[in-house]
Amino acid sequence: MLSRGAAGGRALRGVARAGRQLPSRGLRSSPRCRSAMPSWVIDRYGRNDVLRFTRDMVFPIIHFPNEVIIKVHAASLNPIDLSMRSGYGATALNMKRDPLKLKSADTEFPLTLGRDVSGVIMECGLSVSYFKPGDEVWAAIPPWKQGTLSEFVVASGNEVSFKPKCLSHTEAASLPYVGLTAWSAVNQVGGLNQNNCSGKRFDFILDNVGGSTEKWALDLLKKWSGATYVTLVTPFLINMDKLGVADGMLQTGVTVGSKTVKHLFKGVHYRWAFFTPSGPNLDEIAELVDAGKIQPVIDEVFSFSEVPKAFLKLEGGHARGKTVINWNKRLFTLIERCPGHSSLLCQSDHKVALVTAQLNNCIHLPKNSSMLNLCSRMDQQKW
Repeated sequence: MLSRGAAGGRALRGVARAGRQLPSRGLRSSPRCRSAMPSWVIDRYGRNDVLRFTRDMVFPIIHFPNEVIIKVHAASLNPIDLSMRSGYGATALNMKRDPLKLKSADTEFPLTLGRDVSGVIMECGLSVSYFKPGDEVWAAIPPWKQGTLSEFVVASGNEVSFKPKCLSHTEAASLPYVGLTAWSAVNQVGGLNQNNCSGKRFDFILDNVGGSTEKWALDLLKKWSGATYVTLVTPFLINMDKLGVADGMLQTGVTVGSKTVKHLFKGVHYRWAFFTPSGPNLDEIAELVDAGKIQPVIDEVFSFSEVPKAFLKLEGGHARGKTVINWNKRLFTLIERCPGHSSLLCQSDHKVALVTAQLNNCIHLPKNSSMLNLCSRMDQQKW
């Protein structure tokens, strides 16, 4: 069983949210032996034309006992996906992926982008006791791992949390990466929580813009009051891309050290913050979502076949919310043409890809047809 400081409390919160007892687990094998899955990948860094759809991406495998495989229902794009598509952070991320250079293939390609996921647990490692297959979860996958623009994705159990009950998968997929980044900056680095924020003004600044902001924003903070300036715009990955691992880390250390000391003498704490994958932190965010204190803002939803279009949308800027990729969007759009059977067809998930083609001609089923009969028909007729 996984051991970590908050494991007990987290498990209890998960049990309370799911209203069930945690089962004892043994080794589970996949019901179907699969070796490939559909995915959007890149084989080199560049602009949008490097995105390639394949049906032959290697199916994820549980390598460690604390890992889970998630069936992706929805994902979303973040600015880091645009940057990684162009090669941003490749030096540092490749070092993280293979620090001892043990892999025979000296390349990260084919690489799947996408950090956010909302979906369903399909399989659990031996040490995972607080999830089971069928649980609805959300997560933010670290940038050094294969991303979520695939049918399935593997994640550490420590990176996964139960999806907020009040959100659909589309809504939930818009929050994990940005939520955890903000949580890391405000709570972990800035030290703010529900017990110490009452009545505070200009005690904390979170900078997610960079540029000239740092030159004037610090003057707004109260000097010698413990006020903190936290920025998400750092040269860490850029330095390593330009200078290499050793020189890049040295330059980064010099930069953050000099700025910290400079502003400390002016009576202000200066900090950098980074995205940190964390299931326990997502638990806290989920509680705020279910309480109505955090709400997703979505600009546009694209189908899985429209991933390149979604990247162009994000790259164009001026978005008023997140860009979300929904595996089932095409199905739901077509179901609207068959209102008499929507409730029946919406229950199907594992047959989505097969039934979509038939929905173009609008399937007409008897009102007393069951989902079991529908799936049986689909199998018999090879839909």
